[in-house]
Amino acid sequence: MGIMHTSTVDAPCEEVFAWHSRPGALRRLLPPWQPMSAISESPSLADGQAILGLPGGLRWRAQHRADGYDPPHRFVDERISDSARDLPTMLSGPWRHEHEFAAQPGGQTRMTDRVHTAVPAAALRSTFRFRHRQVSDDLSRHRHAQAAGLTPMTIAVTGASGMVGQQFTAFLTTGGHRVIRLVRRPTDAPDERTWNPECPDADLLTGVDAVVHLAGAPIAGRFTPAHKAQIRDSRIGPTRRLAAVAAGDAAGPSIFVSASAIGFYGHERPGETLTETDPAGDDFLADVVRDWEDATSPAVAAGLRCVQVRTGIVMSPLGGVLRLQRPLFASGLGGPLGNGRQTMSWIDLDDLIDIYHRALYDDRLAGPVNACSPEPVTGSEYANTLGRVLHRPALLPVPALGPSLILGQQGARELALADQRVQPWVLLHADHRFRRPALRESLRHQLGKA
Repeated sequence: MGIMHTSTVDAPCEEVFAWHSRPGALRRLLPPWQPMSAISESPSLADGQAILGLPGGLRWRAQHRADGYDPPHRFVDERISDSARDLPTMLSGPWRHEHEFAAQPGGQTRMTDRVHTAVPAAALRSTFRFRHRQVSDDLSRHRHAQAAGLTPMTIAVTGASGMVGQQFTAFLTTGGHRVIRLVRRPTDAPDERTWNPECPDADLLTGVDAVVHLAGAPIAGRFTPAHKAQIRDSRIGPTRRLAAVAAGDAAGPSIFVSASAIGFYGHERPGETLTETDPAGDDFLADVVRDWEDATSPAVAAGLRCVQVRTGIVMSPLGGVLRLQRPLFASGLGGPLGNGRQTMSWIDLDDLIDIYHRALYDDRLAGPVNACSPEPVTGSEYANTLGRVLHRPALLPVPALGPSLILGQQGARELALADQRVQPWVLLHADHRFRRPALRESLRHQLGKA
């Protein structure tokens, strides 16, 4: 029983080991399709303890073993139990995980995971394929950035507790950067600062090299007057005030990166191919996004390099559309929304993280940047691809009335049924390489079907 999984990583042994030792590694290694979360990471691979959260309040505790610690070649952890919430996870028997790293010719590393457990290899194989690919891809992106001149930075991030924020900050810290999380609660933690969106402190960003502004109320929901006000008020005012703080601090950032959305183009653009030079649409979300991007103007006027990341539909079971639709499709009840002819412009979660990362070091990225795959799909193509990846039929179309019952007519029209063929023109002309530009490849990776 158990599993041994091995692969070759194009990075030196010391670098691969160091990646595993930094904050964020556990979060980057957790498969997104599994119901697990990182409660706390181990402060040391030599003798620290990591705690994972499971459904029902259960816990998985991994204790690192000093007798298995041999940097940069090996570390070992074992599952332990020291509370009632740990006991149910012990029913599957012992678990000992040996992580091994061997130097290979050409500066590469042979990475091997050996897990001694009663759990059969077939149940674990997708997890370790995912883990090895994440390590290899993340290290590749960090090495590319270093070759382009990026050195360790101090980066302030709002919205760090969201789906994108959690993965992005973990990516940064495993790459050796310092992340300062801007939070709305009182804090005295060294890597957190209290941020009041209505009146931020003038020295909030002192000592920071770059700001990545991800915060904003969720857009999904019925487009009632109250919800629309929340969407708008959580974005435009806070962005303008944060940009003004960045502009006014001589010891503050030189880069201001703000979240944005392809909703800028309006929900109904059939037959058009949209790039960053195309004008805004004329519906509610287009108005919000236009004003949201304009709110960065204090930083632009002060000479900061500002990037507005216009994000498409993010593919991850951690949140968004895929999280909602996965159970339906897995039960064989999925199908296209509406007539299925509308174009969906989407982006893999890890590709979105790479774009935010690139915005930190590539001076060619300034102004709006479309963050979406160069291979958009129709609604029918999306449904059929998701069904094939899950090995389920996708034959039950959802009439437009379905989304309208949940989102209201306006919400369904501007979100679920939007027709936008968006191309990442700026990224393509900067020779950006997407990890997973094809939908099938993205879904297989994100759902453990590779």
